[in-house]
Amino acid sequence: MRETEEGRVTGTSEGRLPYAVDCTARADGAIAFTVTAAGPAGLVLQRRKSGDRVRLALTPSPDGRPGAVLDAAAGLREGRWDVFTEGPAGEQRAEPGLRDLRELVDRTPDPAATTVAVRIPYRTADGLLAVRSWSRAPHAEAGALTVRGGGLTVEGRLYGAEPGPDAVVEARLRGVPGEVHREPVRTGGDKTFSCTLPCRALAGGAGAEGAGGAARIWDLWLLPGGPTAGGPAARISRILDDIADRKSVFVYPGSPCGDGAERAATATPYYTVDNDLSVRCDPPKG
Repeated sequence: MRETEEGRVTGTSEGRLPYAVDCTARADGAIAFTVTAAGPAGLVLQRRKSGDRVRLALTPSPDGRPGAVLDAAAGLREGRWDVFTEGPAGEQRAEPGLRDLRELVDRTPDPAATTVAVRIPYRTADGLLAVRSWSRAPHAEAGALTVRGGGLTVEGRLYGAEPGPDAVVEARLRGVPGEVHREPVRTGGDKTFSCTLPCRALAGGAGAEGAGGAARIWDLWLLPGGPTAGGPAARISRILDDIADRKSVFVYPGSPCGDGAERAATATPYYTVDNDLSVRCDPPKG
C-alpha cells in the first residue's frame, strides 16, 4: 500500500496494477463506468472524511467489458468520492481511463427541480479516479464576473427558488460570525440576477484594523427572499460544467478599494476548492 500526496492510502499493493475505468457523465447526474479489463466484480465509491460507501455491481456492457451505472437518483452526499475496484484480491484504487464529460458543458438543470445534483469524474493529483459531487437546494450558479471601477459585479441564475423583490447578495466575513455586507439584487427573466459589491465596503468590517496585515475573506451568498424572509440561502458557486476544481483554472484581477489618491486594499474574486465564489481583500502594500 502507498500513501498519496493528499495523505490517503491508495489501496494498491506493490506488484498489483490498478484497473483503468472509463467514465461517461450525463447531464442529469448519472455516470456510466466501464472497466477496461476483466477481473473486478464491483466498484466502490468512498466519500473522504466520512467514509460513506456506495457499491455498484459490475455486469457485461454491450462491448463485453464489465460496467455499471451510478444512477442520477443515487444518494451521493456532497464531497469527494474515491473510486475503488473490488475483486478477489480485495479493493484497490482505480485509475481514470477515458472521461466523456461533453454533456456537462454549459448544462441547464430542469427549472422545476428543487435540488441541483452534479457529479464530475476527475483525475486526482496522484493520478487516480475520483468523483466530485455537489447537492444544492437552492443553488445560485455564478456567471460573468466583472471587476471594474472599484466594484465587483456578479451575474448568475438561481435554481430551486425564486429571487424576490427583496433579494440580496450577502458577503460573510470568514471567521467572524455575524459580520456581513449586503447589496440589493437586480433580477431578470429566467431567475437571473446580478449585483455589484463595492470593494471599499469589503475592505472594512471587523478585523480591518490591527489585523497584522492579514487578508480578509468574504464568502458570497444569495438570499432569495431578503435578509428577513427566513428562507434558505444559496451559496454562489459555479458547478454546472465539466470543471471539478475551478480554483487554479479561473484567475481574476484584483480591484483597488480606494480612489487612487491613497494606498488601498485590493479585492480579488476567486473560486474556492469547492467551486464556491469568495472575495479576498488584501491590505495595502508598503
